[in-house]
Amino acid sequence: MSDASQKEKLRQHFARRVTTQARVVLDTWQKIHTNKGSFTAHREELRSASDKLVRYAQRFEMAGHVETGKTILEIIRGWPADTPLNDTTERKLLDAIDALAGSTLRRTDQSCTEAPHQFRRTPVYIALASADMANRLIRQLEFFGFRASAFDSAGELTEACALHKPETILMDVNFGGSPNAGIATIEHLQERHDTPIPIIFMSDEDGTIQTRLRASRCGGEEFFYPAVDPGQLIEKIETYTHSNSVEPYRVLVLDDSRAQAKFMETVLKRAGMTAHIITDPMEIIDALDMFSPEIIILDMYMPGCTGMEIARVIRQQDRLHSVPIIYLSAEDDVTKQLHAMSLGGDDFLTKPIDPKHLIATLHNRGRRARSLLALMIRDSLTGLYNHTHTLHLLDQEIGRARQKNQPLCFAMIDIDYFKRVNDTFGHPIGDRVLRSLSMFLKQRLRKTDHIGRYGGEEFAIILPNTRPSDARNVLNEIRERFSELQQPAGDREFNVTFSCGIAAWNNESSQNLCERADRALYTSKEHNRNCVTLADN
Repeated sequence: MSDASQKEKLRQHFARRVTTQARVVLDTWQKIHTNKGSFTAHREELRSASDKLVRYAQRFEMAGHVETGKTILEIIRGWPADTPLNDTTERKLLDAIDALAGSTLRRTDQSCTEAPHQFRRTPVYIALASADMANRLIRQLEFFGFRASAFDSAGELTEACALHKPETILMDVNFGGSPNAGIATIEHLQERHDTPIPIIFMSDEDGTIQTRLRASRCGGEEFFYPAVDPGQLIEKIETYTHSNSVEPYRVLVLDDSRAQAKFMETVLKRAGMTAHIITDPMEIIDALDMFSPEIIILDMYMPGCTGMEIARVIRQQDRLHSVPIIYLSAEDDVTKQLHAMSLGGDDFLTKPIDPKHLIATLHNRGRRARSLLALMIRDSLTGLYNHTHTLHLLDQEIGRARQKNQPLCFAMIDIDYFKRVNDTFGHPIGDRVLRSLSMFLKQRLRKTDHIGRYGGEEFAIILPNTRPSDARNVLNEIRERFSELQQPAGDREFNVTFSCGIAAWNNESSQNLCERADRALYTSKEHNRNCVTLADN
């Protein structure tokens, strides 16, 4: 290799390192921007990631990244640590983040100028003995929006993890050539991180109980033997990477004491939760409609009414039946506490409140409430919203679009010749195709978009604040990429396509919007399928 080619290879390596760090900044901003109440919790994370970006970019002489990173740092320094994100600072950060995103886009991203912005996720690292299997998995993972990298040695993997903590690692138990060398590498890696990295182990041997215990103790979430189907493996990777992204709980607090309410707000925000505080019980209905809380905290005794009376009013609304209600009071009479909970409450905390006790209670109640809600509103096979909840979300988004005078699009997708897939390869493979499309959509659409399984092989997508041309561009790109994806079926592979119809909201009812999207989908089916049709207004 000539000196010039060696220098070019080195330059490309450095450029990738800077680009990787830039995406860490983008991912961190995405956490803040999607949940503005989490700004305090992620402020230091954004500052640290931006500082590291500046240092890397200076070292490798990438002036554009240096300038943008310094701008982000300057904005963060000018904003107090314990105060919420205001509109002015948010606009400044958005401009800087957009500039960074523009210099970090891949060539494939740059070709789609009108599409809504998509952030790249943190990487998946692959350490397998078979380079062919590793490369095949990387190609499959990239189709699903993951960034994946394969490594030839434990040293390279360790260096990469020191630079950027991955979302998960796929590790061969014997990676490195000797028995359990892969497990030893993971044990060494996990010591360097405060929170463990989820590990998926693969092995050519069944493994003794000692081997499996050792793998589990160092963060092994799965132990696959024998070699696993790539489609099944990607579903597992999605499970562990998706679970890392936990939305902050939305907590509504009603307390007539302004001092107590302010204290609660501070405690909740420091814990990374999104808090909405009211001190007037008569504002409760508006607050419920506007904020849609996941947990409600009520003071027991207030002027004009009691917390128990407010709880009964709340429980009269079907949509709030499963929302946990926690009472706050200096009342220490157990009989009265039990009576209060029998009138719609779920828990009782005695003043003065211990912050640790409060946060632990909220996490426990919130986790259970989300699990129950998921059973009610999500499809069990794909994890997407079910038909009923999708239509409920569409009504909500139509209301927001009307109020804010913003565009809205609704799309319907149908997998082409799905019956043929089931008849040829069997229903388990058909189910895997449905899950693969659901993952594909979740990873390539925005968090603000809503995706539902409409029924059978039909999917529905709600795209708020999206122009028809943008919706068509995004879904057409997804269609093209999905059609290229190799669907595994044992020792065979096959391709699947889908047809799509899109309707832009035209100040109409949700029923009429759905009907127009359905007619557009039917038009796509008539035009030899595997295409996207935009409905006429």
